[in-house]
Amino acid sequence: MIRVSILGTGNVAKHLFATFMKIEDVKVVQIIGRNKIALKIFGNSVDTLSDFSKISDADIFIIAVKDDAIAAVSEYLRNKKGLIAHTSGSVSMDVLSGQRRHGVFYPLQTFTDDRKVAKNSVPYCLEAHDETDLDLLKNLAGKLSDKVYEVNSEQRKVLHLAAVFVNNFTNHLYHIGKEICDEKGLPFAILQPLIQETLDKTKQLTPYQAQTGPARRGDSETISKHLEELKKSGFGEVYGVLSKSIGKLYGKDTNGQHH
Repeated sequence: MIRVSILGTGNVAKHLFATFMKIEDVKVVQIIGRNKIALKIFGNSVDTLSDFSKISDADIFIIAVKDDAIAAVSEYLRNKKGLIAHTSGSVSMDVLSGQRRHGVFYPLQTFTDDRKVAKNSVPYCLEAHDETDLDLLKNLAGKLSDKVYEVNSEQRKVLHLAAVFVNNFTNHLYHIGKEICDEKGLPFAILQPLIQETLDKTKQLTPYQAQTGPARRGDSETISKHLEELKKSGFGEVYGVLSKSIGKLYGKDTNGQHH
């Protein structure tokens, strides 16, 4: 039985709690957070507390808070014997170096309130100061997913950067696409099969091989028409930057600038 306490009440904390509760040999000892209203979301199935001076012992303490709060929260665990791990993609493990046992338990996924993520679909990127503690994190992560990776702080920082491109920026482009559709009374659902096919292609082709579109072809005429269409919306700058980047990659002169 692995005893786990979670410090934090945000989306990552909620996902980990929900996942741990489904596993027989993992016991969630406590959920700790300052926001008493947020703590109520976890219900009566686990001990919740907002008093950080009353934290019970656990095998692993998972700090799932904002990046700039990790160090301060970890101070409340200074006298604990358990392994202390944060869940951040961009913060070094060294932020916890003041703790005798420390590591990282980073779930590489986007978590949104009220949307469940399927078990085994989340990759876990792990790091620990000690080999024994790394094995403990691997044991825990292995109960949640078959996608478990040992990733050091430098690699994780770069992985988080890549994730911003493939998730956060891509989602913003979906938003722009929806705005363009909405303006002409078109349902965004029309684009869903295209989005799915684009995703599916990444499983068989490299993104470089899969690229299509006017910038890939060097179709300056179409690009100019699109930029003209985008003048009112203000999305022309994004279109121009991306078209220029694609054109440069494939040796095409796209003139992808916003006139």
